[in-house]
Amino acid sequence: MDVGLILKIAGIGFLTSVLCQVLSKSGKDEQAGFVTIGGIILVLLILIGEISNLIDSVRNTFGI
Repeated sequence: MDVGLILKIAGIGFLTSVLCQVLSKSGKDEQAGFVTIGGIILVLLILIGEISNLIDSVRNTFGI
């Protein structure tokens, strides 16, 4: 596992939480919800790419 991946996901989480707090304090709760959902989707897309790389690695290792 790459440390850069962990830092990237943590950075997205930090940025998402700050934006949600700012939007919530300014009374824009609906946009805060959209930012949260966007952050989750972004992290899931990153993880799907990494899982795909893992599956390819396992296939190459076992010659499947």
